[in-house]
Amino acid sequence: MTQTFDVLIAGGGNAALCAAITARRAGATVVLAEHAPKSMRGGNSRHTRNVRALHHGPTGVLTDSYLEEEYWDDLRRVTAGKTDEPLARMCIRASEQAPKFLESCGVVFQPSLSGTLSLSRTNAFFLGGGKALVNALYRTAEALGIVILYDTEVQHIAVKDGFATEAIVSHRGFPARIRFKAFVASAGGFQANREWLRKYWGDAADNFQIRGTPYAQGRILKDLLAQGVQEVGDPTQFHAVANDARAPMEDGGLAMRLDCVPFSIVVNRDVERFYDEGEDVWPKRYAIWGRLIAQQPGQVAFAINDSKAQMNYLPPVFAPHKADSIAELAGMIGLDAAKLEKVVADYNAAVQPGTFKAQSLDDCRTEGLTPPKSHWARRIDTPPYYCHPLRPGITFTFLSVKVNEQARVMMADGKPSANMFASGEIMSGNILGQGYLAGFGMAIGTVFGRIAGEQAAKLVRN
Repeated sequence: MTQTFDVLIAGGGNAALCAAITARRAGATVVLAEHAPKSMRGGNSRHTRNVRALHHGPTGVLTDSYLEEEYWDDLRRVTAGKTDEPLARMCIRASEQAPKFLESCGVVFQPSLSGTLSLSRTNAFFLGGGKALVNALYRTAEALGIVILYDTEVQHIAVKDGFATEAIVSHRGFPARIRFKAFVASAGGFQANREWLRKYWGDAADNFQIRGTPYAQGRILKDLLAQGVQEVGDPTQFHAVANDARAPMEDGGLAMRLDCVPFSIVVNRDVERFYDEGEDVWPKRYAIWGRLIAQQPGQVAFAINDSKAQMNYLPPVFAPHKADSIAELAGMIGLDAAKLEKVVADYNAAVQPGTFKAQSLDDCRTEGLTPPKSHWARRIDTPPYYCHPLRPGITFTFLSVKVNEQARVMMADGKPSANMFASGEIMSGNILGQGYLAGFGMAIGTVFGRIAGEQAAKLVRN
């Protein structure tokens, strides 16, 4: 702790590691402070499985092509235009190099797959998932001589006139200081801080399941915002999915997500449908469902389908409730049987004839039903009947520090910080005003991690 490092990275996930590796390859001395113990290192990245990447033609692991305008249109639609277009387009263009960079760090990608996810054209999947990704990045960091401090929470950054000089940390339970010439904040959002979530959601926050790391407390985010760093993003917005209601409250990861919604009808505790389950393909809509469920009574919902739907989505970890009648199913899950029978009957009566296509937008829809079901609408009439109970699974929050195209943190007076940079979830709100695209968080983390590392090392050299 007596050394003055060129670059301090706060965080231990993909964005932090991309910044650390890039800065070290550029010749900087680098220390990485990871709040978690070694066994839980990697932040939310340990639960990821793919990165969304632009490409002009088939690659080793991606099919066809996925060009800038389509990528941008996908992002624009899921965010409803709440995004910084120049930053977003820069990220989209740079995502083309993300797979090659990760491969240079030892990450291995698996061949493209068909199946329920519909992502072989847009997303490159990590062989072995997020754990393998994280392990490869840490092996590379260690080989490069990056100093890695586990059980080390960065609690405060000393900032004066936009210039950071040192960090106050808790290292294995003991207070310490780390001095540096440049600082990169990559410590994630505040999704695991229920007290902070309650400011916006009240007691409902107690029913949110935290999909990823319990170490995402938002301490660095709060510290920087309190010291004149400009904030961006809606504090009530987050990336959240429909999780199995029986999942653990923390660190459940990807396996707890349920992908049954497009092939079901979803009702709340009062046995009311509340949104179009078939609005768009699942990779473009799965991340709105956590917030929708968070807004329902008791933060719970129920996806109802029948035997026809069982092969159309990934199998769940926990078996669904199963019954030979809708009334029996309602009794199992504590819903009013007569109400559920009526909801299903009204839905069945509204279903129009069409050609069912599980992997693409089809013409199976309802007519005269509010809310409608725009695609994949089939009658629920073939027993046995199934129910998946749902709760909101929070991935990360969108309140962020503002950055420019050099990943430099912007101060409240509109000027860039002298030596502070940011990458990953802690700055994702610049691009994600609401909504989410599968694999885009990894694109943001990889792209801005590389930029932050490069710019931090360049600053130190100069």
